[in-house]
Amino acid sequence: MKKIGLIGARGHTGRELIRLLAAREDMALSFAVSRALAGEAVRDLAPEAPEGLMFEALSPSEVAARDVDAIILAMPNGAARDYVSAIEAQAPHIHLVDLSADYRFDDRWVYGLPELYGREAILGAQRISNPGCYATAGQVCVYPVRDLLSGPAHLFGVSGYSGAGTTPSRKNDPEALADNLMPYALLGHIHEGEMSRHLGVDVRFSPHVAAFFRGITMTAQLEFKAALTQEDLLARYQAAYGEEALIEILPDQIPEIRDGAFRPGVVVGGFALSKDGRRAVVVSALDNLLKGAAVQAVQNLALSLNLPEQTGLS
Repeated sequence: MKKIGLIGARGHTGRELIRLLAAREDMALSFAVSRALAGEAVRDLAPEAPEGLMFEALSPSEVAARDVDAIILAMPNGAARDYVSAIEAQAPHIHLVDLSADYRFDDRWVYGLPELYGREAILGAQRISNPGCYATAGQVCVYPVRDLLSGPAHLFGVSGYSGAGTTPSRKNDPEALADNLMPYALLGHIHEGEMSRHLGVDVRFSPHVAAFFRGITMTAQLEFKAALTQEDLLARYQAAYGEEALIEILPDQIPEIRDGAFRPGVVVGGFALSKDGRRAVVVSALDNLLKGAAVQAVQNLALSLNLPEQTGLS
C-alpha cells in the first residue's frame, strides 16, 4: 500500500482525486492539505475519504516531514514551488505529480501524457508534470498528424466553468455566463505554449468558457502539406490510439460536451476532410476534472510508483 499526500484538496480536482484514490487498494490517502477547511473531516467533502482523516494546514516543511511515498500537488499556478523546494531539500525520495503549469516547461520533470508520449519515461519517475485540460484535448486532436501539417494548428476550445477553479471570478460566475460564451486570454494562453512545446509544431489556441459546469470540446483546424484521403486520416488516429483504453475514436460522430463529461478518458471524432484533401477538422471532448486533471494525475502516479495504471479509473 502506497501512502499518498494531497495538497490543494478543497478544489474541484481535489474532490475527484480523493474519490479516485479511494477506489484503489494499492494507494491510501495519508493526508489532505487545505487551509480553508483545516480541522474539518475530509468525508464532509468526499464521502469516499478514509474515516477519521481531517483536512490540515501544513507548511511546506511540515509536508516534507510526512512519511509518504508520493504527493499530488493540486494547486494554482505558482503556488506549488515552496512545497517542491521543501520536499527536494528534505525528502527528495518522495514522488511528486504537479497539476499546475509550473513544471510543464522544465526538462527536469517528465511531462505525463502517457497515451501520446509513452509510458517509459513516467515509469519510476519522481517528478511528473501533469498536462493541462485544454492541452490534453488539443494534443489528442493534433498528435497523430503533427508531421503532416503545413502550418500552425488552429484550436478553438470551450470549457465548463469548473475549469476556472473555486476562487470567484467572471469565468466561474453563473450570472455572468448565463446565455453567454466568454472568450478570454486572446493571445499567449499558457496552454498554447504548452501544446506547441510538446507537439513540436506551432499551435494557435482560442479558449472560451460557457455556462455548463464540467467538460471541454476542442475543435482543431488542420492544414496539410499534401492531400490525404479520408481513409488515410482515420488510419492515423486508429494507429495512434486504437489500443488506448482511455481514448475512444468516433469515426462517424462529432463529439459534444455531453460525450466527454463524467468520462475518464477522451473521445475524438469529426474527421471532416476538404474536397482537395488538404484541410481537416478534428474534434475532441473530455472532462476537464477527470482526464483533464485527476484521472491523468492518478495514471501518472500509478506509473511513477510502478502500479497498475488503469485501476479504479473506469
